[in-house]
Amino acid sequence: MSTDQPQVVIVTPVYEDVEASTKLFAELARETRGRAFVVAVDDGSVRQPLGPGGLESAGLPGVVLKLKRNVGHQRAIAIGLSYVNEQLPYACPTVVMDSDGEDLPSCIPVLLRDLDRCEIDVVVAERKNRVETFRFKVFYVLYKRLFRWMTGRAIGFGNFMALKPAAVDRLAAMQETSIHVAASVLASKLRVAAHSLDRGPRYAGTSKMNFVGLALHGFKALMVFAEDVLVRAGIACALIAGLSVVAAATAVILKVVGFATPGWFSVALGILLLVFLQTGALALMTLMLTGVVRSGTVTTALGYRDFVGEILPSAGAGPQP
Repeated sequence: MSTDQPQVVIVTPVYEDVEASTKLFAELARETRGRAFVVAVDDGSVRQPLGPGGLESAGLPGVVLKLKRNVGHQRAIAIGLSYVNEQLPYACPTVVMDSDGEDLPSCIPVLLRDLDRCEIDVVVAERKNRVETFRFKVFYVLYKRLFRWMTGRAIGFGNFMALKPAAVDRLAAMQETSIHVAASVLASKLRVAAHSLDRGPRYAGTSKMNFVGLALHGFKALMVFAEDVLVRAGIACALIAGLSVVAAATAVILKVVGFATPGWFSVALGILLLVFLQTGALALMTLMLTGVVRSGTVTTALGYRDFVGEILPSAGAGPQP
């Protein structure tokens, strides 16, 4: 490591994308004037394993954490944050960003400028302009509304964010970070500020995330708030069960006063009884699952060392633990 303390630590996951990550390192070197320390997490790449060559050609200090297997970009980011929190004693901010070029290095100073405010712990990038397919845009709008309904919170940002050291320490201690980074920021109770930024074009290749993968990634955010989702689902089931009881009582009254047509009463009462039994059972199940989730919560931090197979420092990065 050079004698000068870096101005920022960059954590970025890389999976089978050496060309794009090499361009990212060059851009980071230009934007930060070589004052960034990069923690590149090679997420179990087989065809294009990442080495320190890209960092060295860009003149950036840093390390490549080569994972033993592919764990997904969210857990790869969590591993990178855990490494930064444990091994890098720098009192400088950490920026999390993707390595494909869609998170623009030129936007880093904007995030860091907002992070200077003492009342802010995390600055996240909300997307101002998106170049996506119509299907993705529709899914994204529906997903954000579903997330708000099920959790009571709004989410409109991804992995691109800047964090103070205390925020890195907190996220590294949260098991939820390995499930969904953005949702974990919301769950962490940290003070968050958002900044609208444009999304850049990919440096090379195409995205390896298909529509099913995107849907799974979105639903993982709900897993972070499993208790809230279960409670809200239980309340909804209880309300529907209550409405079915009211409707059944109304059907009985109509039958008594003679307004029910032949056969109507028995069909309506049977359907309402089934609705009541099913929603009532679901309400009890969600209540029980909420207790299971709460009692089974793991409080230990992510054991990132179990996933790291090799640590490759770039030239000038100094000895690594």
